Amino acid sequence: MEQKKFEAMLVLIVPKIIGLIVENHGMDEVTASRKFYESKVYSLLEEEDTKLWHLSPLTLFHMYDEEVTTGNITFPEE
Repeated sequence: MEQKKFEAMLVLIVPKIIGLIVENHGMDEVTASRKFYESKVYSLLEEEDTKLWHLSPLTLFHMYDEEVTTGNITFPEE
């Protein structure tokens, strides 16, 4: 995928994930954003070749939530 298109995908996906973090963890947007940007899930999402960008924001949120609660990340089956 072309870099600009990939960056555009992130711009669409990330705010939805942060919204889910705010909603489910009772954080303000700034704190939720910081925590998500510091997560391993975000680090993997930033790498185009992981193909995580094709997952739904809800699935990515669940991966983030698992990382926060257990320290592990389970990748969904394709």
